[in-house]
Amino acid sequence: QVQLVESGGGLVQAGGSLRLSCAASRRTINIINTYPMGWFRQAPGKEREFVARISWSGDSTNYADSVKGRFTISRDSAKDTVYLQMNNLKPEDAAVYYCSSFSLPRYWGQGTQVTVSS
Repeated sequence: QVQLVESGGGLVQAGGSLRLSCAASRRTINIINTYPMGWFRQAPGKEREFVARISWSGDSTNYADSVKGRFTISRDSAKDTVYLQMNNLKPEDAAVYYCSSFSLPRYWGQGTQVTVSS
C-alpha cells in the first residue's frame, strides 16, 4: 500500500521557519510526480483545512488566504518529494500537517506536528 510520509515538523518560536517534506513510501508507484499534491492541517478541536496545493508540473500553486506570502509549496521531481516552506510562523499555524495527493484513490500521510510558541 502506498503511503505518504511527512517529516520536518517540530517546535519553533513565533516568527521562525520550518520546512516540511512529503515523500512516498513506495517509489514504484509514482504518486507524487503524477498528481497535484497538497498540504492540509488540523488543529485540536478544529476541522482539517486546506493549506496549499501544487500542480503535477509544479507551475501552478494555490494557498489558503491565511498563509499567503508566508508559506511556499514546491516539488522536486528528481527526489519525488513535495515541500512546504513555512516562514514567519504564528501561534495559529500550530497544527498537525498532512500531505495528500489529489488522486483517486486519494493518499494521505500520517501527519507531522508543528508547534509554535509565542
